[in-house]
Amino acid sequence: MLHEVGWQEPGGSVRPILNRASLSEMWVPYGDPGVIHRMKQVFDEGEAGLGALANPLRLGCDCLGEIRYLDALVPDQDGEPLRIPNAVCIHEEDTGIVWKHTDFYTDAVEVRRCRRLVVSSFSTVGNYDYGFFWYLHADGTIAFEVKLTGVLSTGAHVPGEEPEHGSVLAPGLHGPHHQHVFNVRLDVAVDGWRNSVWEHEASPDPPGAENPTGNAWRVHQEPLERERNARRLADAASGRTWLIVNEGRRNSLGRPVSYQLVPGPSPLPLFAAADAPALRRARFATHHLWVTAFDPTQRHAAGEYVYGHDGGDGLEAYTAGDRPVRNADIVVWHTFAAQHIARPEDWPVMPVATAGFHLRPFGFFVGNPALDLPRPAPAADHCHHL
Repeated sequence: MLHEVGWQEPGGSVRPILNRASLSEMWVPYGDPGVIHRMKQVFDEGEAGLGALANPLRLGCDCLGEIRYLDALVPDQDGEPLRIPNAVCIHEEDTGIVWKHTDFYTDAVEVRRCRRLVVSSFSTVGNYDYGFFWYLHADGTIAFEVKLTGVLSTGAHVPGEEPEHGSVLAPGLHGPHHQHVFNVRLDVAVDGWRNSVWEHEASPDPPGAENPTGNAWRVHQEPLERERNARRLADAASGRTWLIVNEGRRNSLGRPVSYQLVPGPSPLPLFAAADAPALRRARFATHHLWVTAFDPTQRHAAGEYVYGHDGGDGLEAYTAGDRPVRNADIVVWHTFAAQHIARPEDWPVMPVATAGFHLRPFGFFVGNPALDLPRPAPAADHCHHL
């Protein structure tokens, strides 16, 4: 979870971006209809509680460099306080080149390397291990990444036969197809509390006199006015993203300041029946974007008690009133997923796979905020002069 994230200007003032950001739900539906596997529809966040399953992190293993650790205090099964030492790791790391230019005429070179602040934790949920990483970059970008590793939940099959709903891992052993679906609750505050969300995507201009070679295209921006209209799907073909905008704050170019939510590749749940019991409880997974009016009691995408309802709670219920969400105190909910078609290389311990998204400044600054980064040291001279 992140609290009160903002950008500090040289004069000392802080421009807020997020009030709070947290993983609100995690759901792992399996796609094998076998009697054992079809029951695997686990709501890890709502059922198990990821915080209580956090690992104590170890220096040199989970994190490298200059480290600050935070302990976690969580309730145990009897409601008593349980301290998990070193549950959260905070450190910096190099992320490579953030910008570079070689002058075409003089061969003069300028290059800057970037560092990011990393806030991370790992939770073990049965056979799987999940790393949750928030990245705060020097260019103003905020990213969230889930690292998936651990041991696959497997099944047996007749040797020599190809499993229909899984992949062969070893003789007589297969890994069922499944998905890992996440939802992050972003209590946004881009330069203040009154924000809007604009859908932002590209489309080609029709051919004609003003587009004689057919190459022209433009970007369309459409504000999402109310909660039901703000149930949206990602579209990679049009480059669809969403701008979290403060329409009351303008930059020096006269444009409203904003941050851009850039989704990663995320398939939706592959359920043939819309009334499947697990999907009824996981209606948040039917859209990549939801926007709600802020309500402190609405904390979890699948509802406060995911196993205490038969369906319809959570985001579907939160947005049923169709409240206005333009120029308002809003919460942005983003659903993203990792689709796991197992490989032999995932056995016996799975290498890390990732899923996540980015929040990028889009007119929040005027110019590149990473311009004043120092030259690389100690090799600054040969980095910048050929």
